Amino acid sequence: MRTPAILSALLPAMALGACVAGPPPEIATPAPALPAEFLFAAGSSTDASVAQLLPHDDPAYQALSSQALSGSPSLAEAIARIDQARAGAARASAGRLPEAGMNGSVTGSRQNINIPANSPFSIETEQISYSANLVASWDPDIFGVLREQERAAVARIDAAQAGAAAVQLALLAEIAGTVIDWRTIEARETALQRDLEAALELVRLSRVREDAGIAPGFDRVRAESAAASSRSRLASLASERNRLAGRLVTLTAQPMRQVLDALALPAPLLTLPAVPAAAPSLLLTNRPDVLRAAANLAAEDAELAATVRSRFPKFDLSAALGLLSFDLGDLLDEDSIVGSLAASVAAPLLDFGRLEAEIDGAAAQKRAAFQAYRGAVYNALGEAETSYGLVASTDAEAGFAIAERDSAERSARLANTRFEAGLADFLTVLDARRVADASGERAAAAIGRARRARVLLWQSLGGDRQTD
Repeated sequence: MRTPAILSALLPAMALGACVAGPPPEIATPAPALPAEFLFAAGSSTDASVAQLLPHDDPAYQALSSQALSGSPSLAEAIARIDQARAGAARASAGRLPEAGMNGSVTGSRQNINIPANSPFSIETEQISYSANLVASWDPDIFGVLREQERAAVARIDAAQAGAAAVQLALLAEIAGTVIDWRTIEARETALQRDLEAALELVRLSRVREDAGIAPGFDRVRAESAAASSRSRLASLASERNRLAGRLVTLTAQPMRQVLDALALPAPLLTLPAVPAAAPSLLLTNRPDVLRAAANLAAEDAELAATVRSRFPKFDLSAALGLLSFDLGDLLDEDSIVGSLAASVAAPLLDFGRLEAEIDGAAAQKRAAFQAYRGAVYNALGEAETSYGLVASTDAEAGFAIAERDSAERSARLANTRFEAGLADFLTVLDARRVADASGERAAAAIGRARRARVLLWQSLGGDRQTD
C-alpha cells in the first residue's frame, strides 16, 4: 500500500524534472554536395591505380618507409592515442554494468552522557564496532544517458584511428617525396657531370688550338668558364643532399649512416606512372582527415544526446550485505549478518538554467563539428583538384624540357661535326654546348617535379587505402 503512495509522490517531481529544459535542438547535418568528377583530372587512366603514384619500385623508399612505420615517434604517438580512446570506450561500456565492491571497518566511539547515580539504566559510553560488507550498485540507464556516452566514446576511437592514418599518410608521402628529390639530384648530377666532361673536352681542344697559334686565348677562357659553371652547379648539390638526408633522419627515426645506406641502393629508371581516375566521392571514404572529422561529428552528436537526456530522472539501485558486531569474536556469528536494499531516483527541479546552458553548449559543439567536417571535405576537394592540375602542368613541363634537351644535344653534336669538318667556327661550338649544358639539368629537374606531383596526388586522394 505504501509503494503506490511513494510513486504518486515522485511522479510530479519526475514530470517537473523532464520539463526543466526545453525540447532537444534540431541540428541539420546534410552531406556536402560534391561534383561528379574532378575538373582537372582530364587524361587520367581508369586502368591506373593510386598505389602506382608512389615509388614502390625504389629500394630506398621501400627500406626507409619500412623503418619509419616501425620506429616513427609521431606514428607511435598517434597509435597511443588510439589505445587511450579504446580505454575511454571500455570505461564508458563498463559504466553501464553493475558495480560491486567490499569494505571493512573498525569504528570506536565515546559518548559523554551524564546519568544520575540512582538511575536504573546503564549506558555504555565507549563502543567499538567491527564490520565487513559486500556492496553493489547499478544505474539501469532508463533514459539512455550512459548509452549515448558510450556511443560518443566509440566514435572517439574512430577519430583516433583516422588521426593515426592521417599521420601515416603524411609520413609516407613525405618520405616518398624526399626520396624522389634525392633521385632527382642524382639525375641532375649525372647531367652536370656529362656537361663538365664536354666542357673539359672543349677546354682541351681550345688549348691545343691556342698552342698551335690558330685560335686566340679568348676561346680557351670561354671554354674554361663553361667548365667552371658546371663545377659550381655540381658543388651546390651537396647542400641539397645534406638537407634531404637530415629530413629523412627525422622522418624515419634512424641514424644518418643507415639512411645513407638506404639511399645508396640502386635507383630504378625515372618514369612517370599513369595518373589514375578517381571520383570526388572517394574523398568521403578514403581521406583520413575527412573520416576523422566525421567521427568527431558523430561523437558530438552522441554527447548532445547524452546532455539532453540528463534532464530526465536518474534511477539508482544499490544493495549491501555484511557483518556487524561490537565484539570481534562475534563478527562471524549468524546474528551479525546485516543487509540493505535501496532504490533511489533523482531529478532536477529548479537549476536556474544550468542544464539548458549545458544543452546549448553541446548543440554549439555539434554545429562546430559539422562545419569542421564540411571544411575537411572541401579542403580535400581543393587539394585533389590542385594535385590533378599540378600533375598535368608538370607533365607538360617535363615533356617540353625533354624535347629541349634532346634538341640541344643534337644541335651540340651537329655543331661539333661541322667544326671538325671546317664548316663552323669554335664560338658556334661553344654556344651550342652552353645551351645543351643547361638543358640536361632542367629536364632532370622537370621530371623530378612531375614525379613529386604524383606523390601529392596520392596524398590528396587519401592514399591507396581503398584497395585494402
